[in-house]
Amino acid sequence: MPDGKPAGVRCVQLADDNRCKIFGQPERPAFCGGLQPSEDMCGDNREHAVRWLNQLELATAPEH
Repeated sequence: MPDGKPAGVRCVQLADDNRCKIFGQPERPAFCGGLQPSEDMCGDNREHAVRWLNQLELATAPEH
C-alpha cells in the first residue's frame, strides 16, 4: 500500500490465513517490522490480539 494503510482497512499483504505475504522482504513497511509482539498485545488468544490491533488503529487514525 504505497501511501500507507488507512485505519480499518485490511492490509493487501495479508493472506487468507492472516499471514504476511511479504514477511522478511525488503518491501515490508518499517512499521510492521517494528511492531514487536508482547503479552499485552497478544494476550491468550487471537481475539485479544485483533482487539488490541483495532484499538491501535483507532488511536492512530488521522482526524477527519
